[in-house]
Amino acid sequence: MAKYLYNQEAVENLKLPDTSILDRLVDFESARAAHLQKERAKKDKRMPLAEAISKFVKDDDIITDAGFAYVRTPHQAYHEIIRQGKKGLQMIGAPNTNQSFQIFYGCVGYSHNSYVGAEMRGIDKSYDRLLKAERVKILSEWSHGGVALGLKASQLGTPGVFSKQMLASDIVRYNPYLRVMQNPLRKDNDPVVFIPALYPDVAIIHCHAADKYGNAYIYGPAVNDLALAAAARKLIITAEEIVPENDIRYNKQGSIIPFFYVDAVVEMPFGAVPGNMPGYYYWSRQWWEKLLRFGAISDENMKSFLDEWILGTRNQFEFVDKLGGAKWIAEARRQTRAAEGDNEDIDFSYEEFTLKHDSGLYY
Repeated sequence: MAKYLYNQEAVENLKLPDTSILDRLVDFESARAAHLQKERAKKDKRMPLAEAISKFVKDDDIITDAGFAYVRTPHQAYHEIIRQGKKGLQMIGAPNTNQSFQIFYGCVGYSHNSYVGAEMRGIDKSYDRLLKAERVKILSEWSHGGVALGLKASQLGTPGVFSKQMLASDIVRYNPYLRVMQNPLRKDNDPVVFIPALYPDVAIIHCHAADKYGNAYIYGPAVNDLALAAAARKLIITAEEIVPENDIRYNKQGSIIPFFYVDAVVEMPFGAVPGNMPGYYYWSRQWWEKLLRFGAISDENMKSFLDEWILGTRNQFEFVDKLGGAKWIAEARRQTRAAEGDNEDIDFSYEEFTLKHDSGLYY
């Protein structure tokens, strides 16, 4: 007998052999059991990235994006998932470019979708092509706010929340988890959307600093990451630096993820590269332009590009060396501080990547 009463119209559109693949994202009982088993004592959780990914990211897990778009996103951890060849993952992504690399290599097979693009760099044509080729299947469509409310419900320990979000859109028709209901407090017709609590299997959150126990500090907006830390069954923290516990306790004014949510701590300078890490380095606009203007236009180009940058590097330091090494670091530090208003006179101009055509090849 089915355990969950999903949106029947959405389930019919998905054409699934059964709905069990949808269950784990909203399975409170298994999530609660996982949370109760977590270590509450202060324990040194430091380990290399490869060990953390091997131990805590399992085939068929539900993994979710962290940070926002290309800001404080754990890109280098995602690259390690590809190197280890994980399979059958479901991924909650916004934007979906952060999962399209993993789809391309066969790591992610199912998508919970809310946005496809790369900000001002353009549309991710690779994701579109992979979707049409049925190399990934969208299980649910969301607004940004809808996913945020589902994670917040998990953090608060509630079965879900009522909202007006997504009510006037077709999202409610294509999302099996959403239910349009009557506002129980109103006598007149007042529809609301019930958004269930969401429980990803694993989250990887890149932070500015962490101690060895897992207390982690985020400078600037935390976006959904505080709720995500509480919602996920397993949580890996990657951090630009490991600091003493007292530094987190007394010196960090901002968002703190408490240690008892955390399963692994990875010291990972440049862990968000080629994205942006507020206060540390700016995103590599040229890299993203080449990805979308060269790599995304065909599978052949994408393989050439990603093989070079992901499979062709062993860690974030080799990736930074390919970006330009110390010179890139110095420029990226100046740019991110300027973007935050510390130096408005800095020159942000650069030579944009453009395509040249020669005998059918793009380079």
